[in-house]
Amino acid sequence: MDKTIREELEEREKLTLSPFATLSSRTRGRQVHEEECPLRPAFQHDRDRIIHSKSFRRLKHKTQVFLVPAGDHYRTRLTHTLEVSQIARTISKALSLNEDLTEAIALGHDLGHTPFGHAGEETLNEIVPGGFNHADQSLRVVDLLEKDGKGLNLTFEVREGILKHTKGKGEILCKDPSEMASTLEGQVVRIADIIAYVNHDIDDAIRGGVISQSDIPKRCLECLGETHSKRINTMVRGVVWETLRLGGERLSIPEDILSAIWELREFLWDRVYENETVHADFHKAAKILREVYEYLMNHPDYFLELAGNGSLYDSLERCVCDFLAGMTDRYAFNLYEKLFLPMPWTVL
Repeated sequence: MDKTIREELEEREKLTLSPFATLSSRTRGRQVHEEECPLRPAFQHDRDRIIHSKSFRRLKHKTQVFLVPAGDHYRTRLTHTLEVSQIARTISKALSLNEDLTEAIALGHDLGHTPFGHAGEETLNEIVPGGFNHADQSLRVVDLLEKDGKGLNLTFEVREGILKHTKGKGEILCKDPSEMASTLEGQVVRIADIIAYVNHDIDDAIRGGVISQSDIPKRCLECLGETHSKRINTMVRGVVWETLRLGGERLSIPEDILSAIWELREFLWDRVYENETVHADFHKAAKILREVYEYLMNHPDYFLELAGNGSLYDSLERCVCDFLAGMTDRYAFNLYEKLFLPMPWTVL
């Protein structure tokens, strides 16, 4: 019997990928069994499902750092995701890892992010019973919320990579195996995420006048480079060369580059993320989410009508949380206006 195109591509992976790569043919599978695609290996199929999802499209109207910026060149959550994907694929290709798996994880890693960036996440974490974390929510999106409650039925490896992509202020290369994805591809996305945001957030902060080039720690510039592209190139090459030098079985970064990344991240937290100029509007954004959450909790029938659901699929608190987390910035603004601001009278 002739092989399918998928089977031929899986055979090609066995011949060309690193012995440490994750082969599509050896996936640990999906939560619900389904027939395999005759054209696409499992991780490529997952990537396609994520790209075609509603939650992926909504990322274009979600804040990265700057709330509803007036300029056209500031990052959104979608452009951040694409930059993470590009960096992660570059690293994976150089290490002969599975690019399809890497890209699927990268494209899905922020699907659970709230409107208004980390301010939105902090607000929901404070007001929702049980708390809120965007990585957990990203997994909830692909497992449950997409496709009208059916979920995307992704493979274990993609789901795990999405769940374990984040590090907050924690370690960049975590020493605790339970905190890291079991695949090298998932670990690549974790590193690519921080490489992307420490560079593009500096770029946007300079564009917005929050900092200047001269504010960036001198040691970081000397180690990583004077420009945005040089810094990314230094970090990516550092990951690739050091990982290959040590045999390719685990991801590594030269100590001087790792130290400079740490310093850049601390600089961003101090001078950008917690800067009052940036934070001023986020206090207002937090107020929007708090008041809309309270209103919907007190008007469950209206919430069901608004969400287009005939009944609750979980507790009211969690359903409202899912709804708020899925909002774009502009939808949240418009809903708040509809609920709380007086509308002009129309003369008939």
